[in-house]
Amino acid sequence: MRRSLVVLFACLSAGVTLSAVAELGASFDEGGVSSHPADARAAIGDSGTERSTITDVRGRTVELPAGPRTISVDDGRYVLALALLLGDPTEPLAGWPHDVNRIGPETYERYAARFPRLAELPHVSSSAASFSLEQTVATAPDVAVFSLGRGPTDEQLAQLERAGVVPVFLDFFMDPLSHMDQSLLLLGEIVGARERAEAFVAFRAERRSAIRRTVERSGGSEPTVFFETHAGMSAECCTSPGSGNVGVYIDDVGGHNIGADVLPGPVGRVSLEYLLERDPDVYVATGGPHLERTGGLVLGGGYAPSQAREALRRMTNRPGFSYLSAVRAERFHGLAHQLLNSPLDIVAVELLAQWIHPSAADGLDPPGTLARINRDFLAVPIDGTYWTSLNTP
Repeated sequence: MRRSLVVLFACLSAGVTLSAVAELGASFDEGGVSSHPADARAAIGDSGTERSTITDVRGRTVELPAGPRTISVDDGRYVLALALLLGDPTEPLAGWPHDVNRIGPETYERYAARFPRLAELPHVSSSAASFSLEQTVATAPDVAVFSLGRGPTDEQLAQLERAGVVPVFLDFFMDPLSHMDQSLLLLGEIVGARERAEAFVAFRAERRSAIRRTVERSGGSEPTVFFETHAGMSAECCTSPGSGNVGVYIDDVGGHNIGADVLPGPVGRVSLEYLLERDPDVYVATGGPHLERTGGLVLGGGYAPSQAREALRRMTNRPGFSYLSAVRAERFHGLAHQLLNSPLDIVAVELLAQWIHPSAADGLDPPGTLARINRDFLAVPIDGTYWTSLNTP
């Protein structure tokens, strides 16, 4: 009852409509939302109990309440991030957007089987949709985690703060190479797992050093690369990153992203004619389970290597692709989109370095990197085929 009154007051303070408050009250009476925060607080433990001040990736200085703290997140990939930091990634969660496509349905099923609360947690708005103040306030988190460039307006931020919710911005998407480590450390601070976050950031640094050595051994060569996202989603060719976003991964490993030469924004579409004219040295296509319905590139949890390679071969059978040097030389690769814009992106960066500079990649071991993440960090190891190549036996 007391919890219901607290949320009622918070909703009214945030400007939530009375009809919405009534709906929220019904959900509390049914024992749905209200059962979570207290349970989660007890489960998280005693770490992170001190008040602390942090600066998020937007440069906002915020004071975190004494913990343990409950959080809402606006992207399912934060569940994977929490799984790197905690034995149970659902412990601090007050709500998440249930955007299963961002982590893959097979991965979601594995996590939901291990942690049934994941399926039962309340919904909040996704960073891919319009922000809902009502949904966030209804889950009564101590901290609401938002993706940089998305989420609430400044006015809505003030409303959240008046409702007793601390907004924090992290970034796995806009500038992942610059912000990933900082975001992981901040998330670790929020959920009382700073040491665990530091250990994973140190592991990422170790692999980044191996990648830099590969780039140095390449002698400054910059092979041209075309990066097609969500390959086979439609009959049109082809969606690609421009400047920023996942294009920064190609720059980081010493490749030249030809999409950035013609696309002014972070993502756009280039024509087949342009692709044939530039004839890139290396072609990387991303895919996932969401492309099965369109006959596109399928990769990720639940797919065998033979299925992934056959799907990649289909991508080369599209009109005009047989003329590409990358197809003829079998420097045509597939990458699960779920590895991007998440803390698991270190595996993707290592793969890109290996594909772009194969003769200089002796120190790289993407399968070993993923195996170490599964063994040493993830609460539930990921399983499946997350990359493939035409030249894979």
